[in-house]
Amino acid sequence: MQTLVFNTTTKTVVVYEGAKHDSKILFTFLDVPTVKVLETYYEVMVKIFLDGADTRVPVGRFPISNTNMLIES
Repeated sequence: MQTLVFNTTTKTVVVYEGAKHDSKILFTFLDVPTVKVLETYYEVMVKIFLDGADTRVPVGRFPISNTNMLIES
């Protein structure tokens, strides 16, 4: 089981291999305006500047069945 921690204040997502405090970090994402909760997975979106405008693009999908998501502020 992996743990996805979404910090709504710093707009970051950190994905841990197991529990938050006693496992290694697998992924870190910056400039994350939202994490979408879709039918079978969490989708991490980042904000990028593309063609003169801010655009949101997906950078990671994590299965809900294998991922705990914590929301911090």
